[in-house]
Amino acid sequence: MHSTDSKGYAIVVDDGGTAPNERRLDRLDERIVWELGRNADVTNAALAERLHVAPSTTLARVKALRAAGVLGPSHADVDYAAVGLPLQAIVAVRLRAQARPAIRTYAEKVIREPNVLNIYFLGGQTDFLIHVATTSPEQLRDFVAKRLSMDPAVASTETQIVFDWLRSAGRPSGAGGFDELRAPIR
Repeated sequence: MHSTDSKGYAIVVDDGGTAPNERRLDRLDERIVWELGRNADVTNAALAERLHVAPSTTLARVKALRAAGVLGPSHADVDYAAVGLPLQAIVAVRLRAQARPAIRTYAEKVIREPNVLNIYFLGGQTDFLIHVATTSPEQLRDFVAKRLSMDPAVASTETQIVFDWLRSAGRPSGAGGFDELRAPIR
């Protein structure tokens, strides 16, 4: 679900429901999705050249994929250290049993906190993983202690420091595509 709050903050919530209009992609659509997943800044002309098709074909396909909801908005990979936020962490949050009916309300409140980059809803003992960026260990401590742990809905938190991370380079060109990903694990 995509929405904005009264201050214009983007709120993106995947409620884990059924797949919205699951669409089977043909080989070209899959290759377009993988290429854009690797680099959403690629020009249409460069995309068409990589895929050995006409630019009009990739343009029409990308528009159709966006219209179908397969492709959403593009995002930049921000170097948070370069903007003075060198410390990232993942904070596991477990809500009190009494707070579980307000799980979405809690998440919508927390995503508005300036240091919060992402929130992941989970099944199991932990309700959320909250990805944050801070200036220092002290700011991280204060954020967790004052903004998360003090909330009456929160039963517990556990903080893990992120030393580094990798983004998938996408699927190799000869890979089996989404059908391979959906296949049973053997």
